[in-house]
This record gives sequence, C-alpha cells and structure tokens, in this order.
Amino acid sequence: MAIREILKMGDPRLLRQAEPVREFGTPEMEALIADMFETMRAVNGAGLAAPQIGVNLQLAIFGFKKNVRYPDAPDVPETVLINPTLTPLGEDMEEGWEGCLSVPGLRGVVPRWSRLRYEGLDEAGNRIDRTVDGFHARVVQHECDHLIGVLYPMRIKDFSRFGFTEILFPELDANDDD
Repeated sequence: MAIREILKMGDPRLLRQAEPVREFGTPEMEALIADMFETMRAVNGAGLAAPQIGVNLQLAIFGFKKNVRYPDAPDVPETVLINPTLTPLGEDMEEGWEGCLSVPGLRGVVPRWSRLRYEGLDEAGNRIDRTVDGFHARVVQHECDHLIGVLYPMRIKDFSRFGFTEILFPELDANDDD
C-alpha cells in the first residue's frame, strides 16, 4: 500500500470523463483500492475518487466512522463504488458545506439532492444498490462528480458562502486540509 499524490484543482486530469472499469478482482485493482483507502485516511478524507490520484477510472471510495474534518457528520459505511449511476429520489435539494482534497484549504456551500439511489459495482464486481439521504447522499454525489470531471466549486450558487476553511471554521484544526 502507498499514499498517492492527490491532484489539485487546475490540473486538467480532474476535468476528464472517467472510463468505466472493465476488470474486477485483479491484483492491480486491489492495490489501487488499498492505496486509495490509505491515501484517504492519511488526510482525514470522507471519500476519494480515482481521478483525484490521476487514475482515469469510474472508481470512488468513501466512508468513515468519525471524521475530524466533519465532526458532526454521521457515520458513512466504507464503500467501494465502481461504474456508478445516481438517481435522485424526489425534487428536494439540501445545501451543505463541502471541502475537497483536490481543493485544499477551502469550503463552500453546495446544493445536492437530499435523497438518492446509487447503483454500481463493488471491487469484486458484485452489484450495489442503496437508497440514502443526508450526509451519505452528499458524499456519494461529491465523489461521483469527480468521475464526470466536476469539482464542487463548479456547483456553488452563492460565492459569499465560499472561502478559506481557517476563516470560516476556525475551530477546525488548520492541519486538517480539505
């Protein structure tokens, strides 16, 4: 396992449409997923998408029990999600603060679907089909945006609610970059 370099906003690789994963259970895929979890945990992330480490595949991981960057967030089950499809369930949207490992030091308020169904495959190619809401739904949408070349600042509607984490949330440890 290895901690991978996380690409930063401005790198054109973050704006690509990721390619579908076609092979499952290979040693290379297992190593990539292990590296992604190690990288995410090393920087207290809530999730990480393969494009963020320069791998152009429709692969995202997310989940945690407790996260210092989101101290009030409920647990999200650790998940490997491959080739996902998201389906909003209803018209309701929720605004919430987001940060991103590829946009360190900044946070912004982003509207997201309140409730959705996500489908895809796990690391072994088994089907995943979940209906979620709240923070879990927000995390899934954020990570899946990376697979279509979208970073959260592109979804911000009101830039008066976008800024540096250390100014907006001084109670968070300055070392906990987004």
